[in-house]
Parts: sequence; C-alpha cells; structure tokens
Amino acid sequence: MINIQNVHKSFGDLEVLKGINLEVKKGEVLSIIGGSGSGKSTLLYCINAIEKINAGKITVDDIDVHDKATNQDKLRQKLGMVFQQWNSFPHLTVLENVALAPRIVKKMSKDEAIEIGEKELTHVGLGDKFDVYPTKMSGGQQQRLAIARALAMRPDYMLFDEITSALDPELVGEVLDTLRVLREDGMTMICVTHEIAFAREVSDNIAFFHEGIIEEMGSPDQVISNPQKETTQKFLSKVLS
Repeated sequence: MINIQNVHKSFGDLEVLKGINLEVKKGEVLSIIGGSGSGKSTLLYCINAIEKINAGKITVDDIDVHDKATNQDKLRQKLGMVFQQWNSFPHLTVLENVALAPRIVKKMSKDEAIEIGEKELTHVGLGDKFDVYPTKMSGGQQQRLAIARALAMRPDYMLFDEITSALDPELVGEVLDTLRVLREDGMTMICVTHEIAFAREVSDNIAFFHEGIIEEMGSPDQVISNPQKETTQKFLSKVLS
C-alpha cells in the first residue's frame, strides 16, 4: 500500500502541505479534488520523490520513499506517473516511445519490449497507431500514449496528475475511458482530477484538499453527494455548476 503520515512540504516560506495523512491499499482508487494551489499535485510529486518532503513519512510497500538509503530510481518503477503534458519523443513512433523505457531501464530485449509495447498500446485503444508519430495524433491519443508508456514499466501503482486538463472537452472522454479500463483491471490509482463526475464513478475514496490540508475525505457518496464541510460545499457548488 501507499501510506502517508503527517507529511509537510514547503517551498520557501510557503507551506503547501500541512500534515497530510492518507492510506491507499492495493486495488483501491483514490481521487483528490480541490482548488488550484491546494497541494494536490505536490503530494503526487512527493509520493514519487520528485519533490522532497520537509517532515513526515511516505512509504510504498513498506519502503520509506524519502529515506537516504532508498534507491528512488528503482522505487519509481513501482509508481507509474502521468502528467498534464504528455512529453512524448516526437522523433520516435508510438511503439518506439512505449518500448524505450523497458529496454533502457529494465534491460529487456528489443523483442520483449516491443511485445509489451504492442500489448499496452492495444490496452489503451491505440492498437492501430504503432507506426504513427506522436505529432500526427490528437491530444487525447497522445495522453493515452503517455498512459501506455507508464504501464509498459509494469508499475504496481499509477499516479495521474490532472491528465485531462490540457485537453479539449471532446477528447476528455476517451482518456477517462482508459482509466475506467484500468479500474476494471484492479490497478491501484491516485487521481488528481477536476472531473467530479468521473471521480464519483470510479473512486473508492475521495479526498478534498483545501489550503494544504485534507478538509474532507470519504466515499463518493459522502464527499460529493453529502459533503459536511462548508468549504467542500462551496467548492462543489462552484465546479458542478
């Protein structure tokens, strides 16, 4: 599981995370919602050791992420992460993009990496795009390519950071459909998202972040359908309207 205990994170004098406590068990989906600057994305970066924490503890399968003795590069192989921007390699085909990391990081043979790449691209609905270059694809297709690249590393967990925020509205659905497939496959996921209806549909739990704290957390019915805190109610009334 991913376990987060009293995590604090500051950028200079700005405290972004003010004592976060969370637990995500294998097979669960946690969605994190909240306004801009509430600390949602920062928490993902701390889980993946992209950002260091100032206090607290984060463990992934009982491995202390921020311990000096931890091999963070190896740990990141457990944690697939997909960002707002897809950052594919434009000079490589779609299949070459997906097969690259398994060959370099996991030292797979070319044939094995290609086999995994084909499987994961088919998994996300890009089975007909193997030889296409990313620049010839829509934003939604490029984001699904980014998901396939992360899946090709065989992670135990997937972290998604507002992956639909840069997409035109008509392309959002195809990316969310891919996450639905992962949900059905039993993938453990933490999704920072502003897609409230999607979060309600796929999540086991939803955490509402407000000014660096978890203001409210519970099942989708609890947090979205029956929020108890005034800040949660105001946020949802604004985004749902």
